[in-house]
Amino acid sequence: MSVADHVNAPPLDVVVVGAGFAGLAMLHSARTSGMSARLLEKGDGVGGTWFWNRYPGARCDIESFDYAYSFSPEILAEWRWSERYARQPEILRYLNFVADKLGLRRDISFGSTVTAITFDEDEMHWTVELSSGEEITARHCVLGIGNLSKIVTPEYAGLDRYRGEWYHTGMWPAEGVELTGKRVAVIGTGSSGIQTVTAIATQVDHLYVLQRTPNYSMPAQNRPITETESRAVLATWTERRRTCEWSDAGTPLPPANLRAVDVSDVNRNFEYEAGWQRGGISALSGAFNDMFTSEKSNQYAQDFARRKIRETVRNPEVAELLCPVHHIGTKRTCVDTGYFEVFNRDNVELVDLRVSPIVEIAESEINLRDRTIAVDVIIFAIGFDAITGAFDQIEISGRKGERLRDKWRDGPRTLLGVQTAGFPNLFFITGPGSPSVLSNMVVSIEQHVDWIADCLRHLRANHLTCIEPTYEAEDDWMSHVDDLARGTLYPQANSWYSGTNVLGKPRAFNIYTAGCHTYRSECENIVAAGYSGFVLSDNIASVDKENCP
Repeated sequence: MSVADHVNAPPLDVVVVGAGFAGLAMLHSARTSGMSARLLEKGDGVGGTWFWNRYPGARCDIESFDYAYSFSPEILAEWRWSERYARQPEILRYLNFVADKLGLRRDISFGSTVTAITFDEDEMHWTVELSSGEEITARHCVLGIGNLSKIVTPEYAGLDRYRGEWYHTGMWPAEGVELTGKRVAVIGTGSSGIQTVTAIATQVDHLYVLQRTPNYSMPAQNRPITETESRAVLATWTERRRTCEWSDAGTPLPPANLRAVDVSDVNRNFEYEAGWQRGGISALSGAFNDMFTSEKSNQYAQDFARRKIRETVRNPEVAELLCPVHHIGTKRTCVDTGYFEVFNRDNVELVDLRVSPIVEIAESEINLRDRTIAVDVIIFAIGFDAITGAFDQIEISGRKGERLRDKWRDGPRTLLGVQTAGFPNLFFITGPGSPSVLSNMVVSIEQHVDWIADCLRHLRANHLTCIEPTYEAEDDWMSHVDDLARGTLYPQANSWYSGTNVLGKPRAFNIYTAGCHTYRSECENIVAAGYSGFVLSDNIASVDKENCP
């Protein structure tokens, strides 16, 4: 079909951007609701973050059973996970299996990079422009573009002169990289850095781990999953998933009823040790309910984690360099499969960038302030422009031509994290102002997809054509999100949660911290009150800020 044909074609009911967990679920939901839909994906395959992040050791930090869709009994019955914490190749195979099982590919356009999304107030639809020049129109637009999809670009003096190989973990070559016998430097010790270091330490000749800020990392206690275990989980799947949906973080861990400050040292350490042996991202945070609100409670968990590092790493000086000092959990806690043990190897060297920062990168080496490191390969594990970065890559214009990046210049503004005022019929999946990255993303994605699909069905059933938040409700919601965050330790940390890892980005902690359960209730209450805070109409009359209901 030509560009002209697309322009003249009747608008779709829904256009979805992004073919990760969010986009695939939204496409399926729209189709099963009888809506015409098309999904646009810039890559040449499904997977989203799991399509691009193919770096060595890439692995989920949520248990495989729970990092999966729940809406298809057939998929649940037929798919089997091999490990407690699935690796990237297995997750990508799962998403391809889902796409094939549900016949989604016929409505997906791969290699389609969205450059602009513009609201037409006269025709009351969105026009989506692609880098190819093609345009697609749709009544509703849903962005499933991910919280961690825009990489932080390495900007080191001299990188353009470097003659060796360099890679970013967030844009890893699909064909892989041969590292055997090479001198490798990994810059960054967040989740991708920790996983990469753990995976390649046994392959390379020498590994330099360039660390600016040490991070807490919990043991995964990973293991194979037996068929007996799979059948047992499936037998109680409904109850397990409901526990996830109404939990704090979207996982099946029972809620903690004790405060760390209220128990004895013996009992507190017993609970921490039990969590450590259980493993996973909630190894310590799942034991007590005050870790993110009490300085003292958090300090107890910090002390335990640092003690574990000192017990694991044989060189005391290296162990101290690996010990974080920030509040545990206020930066993304990592999950590893032997990270700290790696530093007991003779071919692994930790470099403290706080003491000796990078001055420049030369033709075959990295020049630090007090030494030079000769390397064949540099791996940048420097993370993402999180939460809002993906939105900034698209020119999104709403009513009266207002640009989303201008509206969000000082920080994102949404109601529930699903819509923003002035941009009718534009929906976000796990957008800013929702639990998003503080939760099991798949559980949060499904909840948002269900909410959006129910909303679209409600509009159709009531012969309505338009929905958007009022500015007043949006302001109230973001104030509520901010108040919740201020009641925790989260905003105190410099992290990608608040955007401080990106130069020039306004500092803002725009993640809902009261848990998936409370958030789900708030969403349901708004719907029960007739979509309170949203304006639903059968026309496109502008929602003036001064005249919001």
